[in-house]
Formats: sequence, C-alpha cells, structure tokens
Amino acid sequence: MLKIEKLQAWYGTSHILQGIDLEVNQGEIVCLIGRNGAGKTTTLRTVMGLAGRSAGRVLFEGRDLLPLPTHRRNGLGLGFVPEERRIVSGLTVRDNLRLGLLAAHHSDREQDVIDEIAKTFPRLAERLDQDAITMSGGEQQMLAIARAMVSRPKLIMLDEPSEGIMPVLVDEMFALFARLRDEGTTILLVEQNVELALGIADRAYIMDQGEIVYHASAAELLADEAMQDRYCSV
Repeated sequence: MLKIEKLQAWYGTSHILQGIDLEVNQGEIVCLIGRNGAGKTTTLRTVMGLAGRSAGRVLFEGRDLLPLPTHRRNGLGLGFVPEERRIVSGLTVRDNLRLGLLAAHHSDREQDVIDEIAKTFPRLAERLDQDAITMSGGEQQMLAIARAMVSRPKLIMLDEPSEGIMPVLVDEMFALFARLRDEGTTILLVEQNVELALGIADRAYIMDQGEIVYHASAAELLADEAMQDRYCSV
C-alpha cells in the first residue's frame, strides 16, 4: 500500500533522512522505532507533505505522493495523527470531529460518524458536548485519532500516541489499534514504547541517524534484546 524509495528530506540545510526504504502492506501494523532524533517523525511528516524539501519516491497504492499537496494526499486515503494532537481549544468534541468531516468533504455524514464514534470510542461518545481541551491527555489523543478516522483513511500514520498517557488508557488505545487493523485499516506507527508497539505490530523498522538500520518481523525484534538495547534504549 505504501512504498518509500530512497527518501531524503531536509529542514533548511539539515539533511534529516538519508535515503530510506520502507514498505507497508495492506492490513498490516508496521512500527518505526528508534531513539529521539532518528528521523521517525520526519518520515511521517514527509509522507504527509508537511516536512521541508524532499527527494526520492513515496508511492501510495502506486501513485507518487511527493508532487501532491497535503490535502490531496489526505483525499487519496492517507490519515495522520501528529504527536501534538492539535485539538482545537474552545470547541467541543463534536465540533472537533466536524472539522475532520469538513476536511474530508463529508459534512453530510455527521450522524453516521457519531454512531461510529459511539461504537469505537465510547469514552468520546459520552463527551460529545464537552470542551475538548478539558479532557484528559488520553481522551484528547483518542479524539485526535477519531478525527483522523472520520475520513475513513485506508492507511493512518500515528506519531507517538502513548506519549504522556496514563497506562490504563494506553492499553485501551493499543487494543483499539489492533482492532482497527483487524477491521481493515492499515497503520504505520511511530512509538517510543517498544515492547507495546511490537506487541501489536506485524513488522518493524529501526531508524538511526536518518537511516533504516534493521527490518524484521515484530516477533523477531521483540526477541532480539541486543538490537533493542543498541538502537532503542534512551
């Protein structure tokens, strides 16, 4: 579904991505792990069209994304939940979801979306008319994911979804990711909690200094403590 070939990216004069290759097949959870500063977030932002200058190829269902603006990439079925969540202060949960519908040109689907949210995110269904910014960090993260999901993306990229979240909500969130995968949504996951990510992923890539240095099944990497210590330990 997603094929990255020799991808390079720059922020100003800083050369961040050094020619990476990565693939995500339909129906998989693929995790991208590594230390802070390895280039993981830049990879997601470049795929989404939110980084600086880039070169190489990013193929989504065979179509090269790099020439396209971000909104066109979203329209093709690519979703993105950034680490900072971007919940709009002063708007209710319902209104934040409406923003996702407007961005996807699906404003006529509001009731259908609310019904879907009630099934998938019952915590949010109870808080539709609450100011979104007053919710807990975990609930805000769920809202950010739900807002990305209302456009029914074929592939969703998640950047550090467990950051700053209570453990009980993290477990609930990762169970949700596994369920979404089982229901047909493909996921590319950047996550610092290596054990948690590998526990639900199908395959894994390790990044270091802007390069892919290791690729294996999630089960193989989970069993390879030496590799985790070498590239993933803080």
